[in-house]
Amino acid sequence: MRGTSSSIPIASFSLFLFFFLFALFSVQGSLGDCSEYQHASMATLGGLRDSQASQNSAETEALARFAVDEHNKKQNGLLEFARVVKAQEQVVAGTMYHLTLEAIDAGEKKIYEAKIWVKPWMNFKELHDFKLAGHAPSVTSADLGVKTDGHKPGWQSVPTHDPQVQDAASHAIKSMQQRSNSLLPYELHEVVDAKAEVIDDSAKFDMLLKVKRGDKEEKFKVEVHKNNEGKFHLNQMQPDHS
Repeated sequence: MRGTSSSIPIASFSLFLFFFLFALFSVQGSLGDCSEYQHASMATLGGLRDSQASQNSAETEALARFAVDEHNKKQNGLLEFARVVKAQEQVVAGTMYHLTLEAIDAGEKKIYEAKIWVKPWMNFKELHDFKLAGHAPSVTSADLGVKTDGHKPGWQSVPTHDPQVQDAASHAIKSMQQRSNSLLPYELHEVVDAKAEVIDDSAKFDMLLKVKRGDKEEKFKVEVHKNNEGKFHLNQMQPDHS
């Protein structure tokens, strides 16, 4: 009876040891899988990449405006947001957005770099960094949508609604009015066609304008230059009878 009773605890212990070792190896296997997952996740953590949202999207613009507003509050500044030049993002505890933006400081365009930390699940948004990166050129190919692709500068078609084109057209109308003896003012009705040549921070605009003067509608071919100080000059003007 004693031999029989003593064999029961040994069998129980052996069974317990078997399950214990089985459970231990299972846990280690799970931890190994988890570790591999963590390493895979950490591989992308902290790496800068182009923002999933376009630099021209409403979301990116809202972040840029937030950065400018927060900077103004902290520095008692009067910067005016102009546009987003570049947008990148970085995975942190949330997302760190790295924006290069253009803002106007006392009438002068300047380039700034901003970092905005966002944690959507906490409704958290904070300006992490904001600094001056340099002065913005008065005209860039990006302003006009001109794609040089490394080729030599030359005349290229540009959007007629581009702000630079519209400013050049408005200057042409003012200059035409100053040179005219007519009592009826010239009014810009439409920019029919526009080409631009961008060289460094200056540009030339070749445009076909539809102009109204009283009840009369006319077309003019004009060439307007914009120098590196941002000043326009009407270089050529002639009626178009086509």
